[in-house]
Amino acid sequence: MQNPSPQYHVGIDLGTTHTAVAYAKIGNPQDIQLFQIEQLTAPGQVEAKPLLPSARYHPAENELSEAELVFSQSGTRAVIGEAARLLGAKSKGRLVASAKSWLSHPTVDHHAKILPWGSDESIEKVSPIDASASYLRHICTVWGIRNPSAPLENQDIVITVPASFDEAARSLTLEAANRAGLHSVRLLEEPQAVCYDWLRRNSGNIHDALENIQLLLICDVGGGTTDLTLIKVEKQGQTDPKLTRIAVGDHILLGGDNIDLALAHLVESRLQSGQSRLSTADFSQLNEQCRTTKEHLLAENAPGQVTITLLGGGSKLIGGSRSAILTQDDVKRIALDGFFPLTQLDDTPDRKRSGVVEFGLPYAAEPAISKHIAAFLNLHKQAALEALQGTGTVPDAILLNGGLFRSQTITQRILDLCNAWSPKPLVLLENDYPDISVAYGAVGYAIARHDKKLKIGGGAARSYFLLIDTNVSAQAPITKSPTKYGVCVLPKGSAEGKEIILHDRRFALRTGTPVRFDLVSYSGDQPFKPGGITEISDDFHALPPLVVVFDTETAHQDTETVVQLGVTQTDLGTLKIQCIAVNDAANQETATHQTIGDNPQQRWDVEFQIRKQDTIRTPVNTELPPQFNAAIELIQAVFGTKSKQINPNAVKSLRSDLERLLGDRSLWDSSLLRALFAVLWEGHKYRRRSEHHERVWLSLIGFCLRPGFGCPLDDWRIQHLWQLYPQGIQFINSNQNWSEWWTLWRRIAGGLDVVTQERVFADIANYINPAASRQPNIAKQAKQRSYDDMVMLAAVLERLPIAKKIGLGEWLIKRLGKANESQQTWWAVGRVGARIPFYGNSHDVIPTATIEKWLDLLLVQDWKKNRQAAFAAMLLSRKSGDRVRDIDEPLSMKIIDKLKISKTPYAWLEMVEHYKKLDEKDEAQFYGEALPPGLKLIHTNSAY
Repeated sequence: MQNPSPQYHVGIDLGTTHTAVAYAKIGNPQDIQLFQIEQLTAPGQVEAKPLLPSARYHPAENELSEAELVFSQSGTRAVIGEAARLLGAKSKGRLVASAKSWLSHPTVDHHAKILPWGSDESIEKVSPIDASASYLRHICTVWGIRNPSAPLENQDIVITVPASFDEAARSLTLEAANRAGLHSVRLLEEPQAVCYDWLRRNSGNIHDALENIQLLLICDVGGGTTDLTLIKVEKQGQTDPKLTRIAVGDHILLGGDNIDLALAHLVESRLQSGQSRLSTADFSQLNEQCRTTKEHLLAENAPGQVTITLLGGGSKLIGGSRSAILTQDDVKRIALDGFFPLTQLDDTPDRKRSGVVEFGLPYAAEPAISKHIAAFLNLHKQAALEALQGTGTVPDAILLNGGLFRSQTITQRILDLCNAWSPKPLVLLENDYPDISVAYGAVGYAIARHDKKLKIGGGAARSYFLLIDTNVSAQAPITKSPTKYGVCVLPKGSAEGKEIILHDRRFALRTGTPVRFDLVSYSGDQPFKPGGITEISDDFHALPPLVVVFDTETAHQDTETVVQLGVTQTDLGTLKIQCIAVNDAANQETATHQTIGDNPQQRWDVEFQIRKQDTIRTPVNTELPPQFNAAIELIQAVFGTKSKQINPNAVKSLRSDLERLLGDRSLWDSSLLRALFAVLWEGHKYRRRSEHHERVWLSLIGFCLRPGFGCPLDDWRIQHLWQLYPQGIQFINSNQNWSEWWTLWRRIAGGLDVVTQERVFADIANYINPAASRQPNIAKQAKQRSYDDMVMLAAVLERLPIAKKIGLGEWLIKRLGKANESQQTWWAVGRVGARIPFYGNSHDVIPTATIEKWLDLLLVQDWKKNRQAAFAAMLLSRKSGDRVRDIDEPLSMKIIDKLKISKTPYAWLEMVEHYKKLDEKDEAQFYGEALPPGLKLIHTNSAY
């Protein structure tokens, strides 16, 4: 049954701080209205407000009665909206805020229940997607009460997103909408929505209003992002000018939230008077109060100062309270000098870490929005020059949006900044309602689509590229870091709905075998053509991998098809990628297997894997050394069908023989390693021919697949290798074979999922648990089965539940109380409790309260004699920039002092004092051995 025809155009601004909704009756486009959103404004008190705060409050069990929980949603007692803000400012660790920012967070599981960030385990938690969905679900509920004959899910809905949102964040926004019951929505970039609203408010006067304007800068500073867009204005005689969006900014997680945090840090320093910093829950409460105070002090006729009071807890609710004053000058100084300083046009953002990193979110390192605007204009200098017909590169008009610009002081500062860069004053296009213009503009866009009168062109905001293999440097040594290249699959400006097919690039794909496509995007001005190849630099933005698998329902097993890629910028505002079957004569001549289907237009959707990004960056390069074929022969001679005819000593020398051919194996790059893995895997059936065969095969296969992820199709390789785990090893009396067995799984642990890691841990737990290991047979087996390697393996299982990791750490510490325990176990303690994980989620680290207890035990060790203990202490106290994970400052100072006295490497000291990346030597020690050349850690957690 088809949905009823929509009765309304609806625009939803799903903001970081507030959600706003506007609507217009279809057929009456001139009457756009703001939807007044009923919500709890206090327990049991309901009011209709123009804005719904994008906030959830998770009350304690008996804090609110059922009568007070109006609009509560199924399965939760959470409070949504104004009352959530009110209650969150008075309570600790129960407020969920900035869920929208978490949708673009690269190192968390967006589906995991992690919010409120850093809250006590007793408090209900929700995933970033479900938090966002709950705001939309509340809108659906209230709308349905008001319009029972026109449910929201049946209307023409536009949801706005930052122009800087990548495909992953856009897809997650659509998923949140789907969870709220909104299955047919379009996405619109927020700066475009602001422009549509301005066009609506100036209809009938657009020609005159834009008479002397050629290039418009839209600067939208929201709660969580700074969104920048350039729109070219072209005259068309006496008719309205033609508007074309020619540039959008890259994602900048920087906005009003950062000002709130800076103010909270200032107030914290006044509250503490040199004492230890506030807890995460206290700081969250303080941050919420600073947000409301900022808005109060930046408003017209604001008071000179406001007193902020941080309540105590329990019986000390009143007596334990602390207060500090925040003045209007404080707010203006931090907002203006810290975030909108008068910088030069050539001043670029500082990529070093800043002091406004909090709550697990990877905020932009550079807080000066002024510098980000300058960098954006410099990146699009050529496009601006063309739009301004060679008269300059700074736009001649600006349109501001976001709650910050309710302040005339901040608005004037932006004008002063841009005017200092331009030979003539910029024209400020008025926006008297910066809180709600995005919602109004979304309705304006929906109306324009309905009437087929879109007013802003531009097509795709970015160019998209498929990373490819090349032979550009075929003679280069394998130790050289290869250059990456990409083929353009969708040029910037491509028309909406127009499919681009990559005719010159074809892929032969086999049924049941996954194929991964790595894409990057580029928002700069350089023109590209479909199929064109370009070098990929750091200016390109990596997208989540694309994966397609041909299933056996649409084809016979072991069949092959030749496909091309088809790419479309959809009218939903997302990227659509498909594999299209090619069935021409040339393919029939070269095909070696049956082609899938007879329909040349058979298509398979290629889906983004929306998940935490790999913590590894790998080069795209399949160039293999000239001696590779000889290496294959060596491996097949030992692990092939005819290997029985080969000298039995060949297996013992295989590793050294391969190094003689291919060079030092520590220099084998990822492409060579994965190619060797494929050859070794073909011989897995012959690994048990002798004790030596098994040991060498285990050693090589793990070495070639380390760290278990980061290269295309590693997840597929892991799935195949995992099939051998239940079989165990053949030669169970060989200590060395057990060592290689555990080392194999340690090397590739990053590619194992939670369930798999728990299975491995369950198999080795009894050998590590001091209570179980007292049993004679367990102790004997532990020694025979390489206990030290089991400890190292357990320590790198970062996806284990926190409770199991804590238990593991406690076991290791107890064992370290005995003199015969290896000092390597201290390394394992540090690895289990590391503040910055190697590949795991940042929300899965052990709580600081437990880590601080472990550090007290480490402090009594002699770090001069026991470097592993010192290294462990560094890992446990290493600065991450996240208050939830970082240890208390007084304890941190003790660690720093002891590191100095113990004359440990200076780099360790730096990593405890402030955030610093691991160097290659420490990275190898952290991981357990060196990573393959070309594989680099991508540091994207809260401190990077």
